[in-house]
Amino acid sequence: MKQLKSGQIAPKSGTYQVIDEQGNNIGSVQVQKGNRIPPTQQPGAHFEIE
Repeated sequence: MKQLKSGQIAPKSGTYQVIDEQGNNIGSVQVQKGNRIPPTQQPGAHFEIE
């Protein structure tokens, strides 16, 4: 599973899961390939896509 941080460029279009520091899924966002990953509302969270 690819992990991405806010501000990085999305490598592919799809639904990115928002994962907090404890590894919990706290939401999801749709991002198009080439767009920037949006900011999270929790510090330390990252995004994952398969």
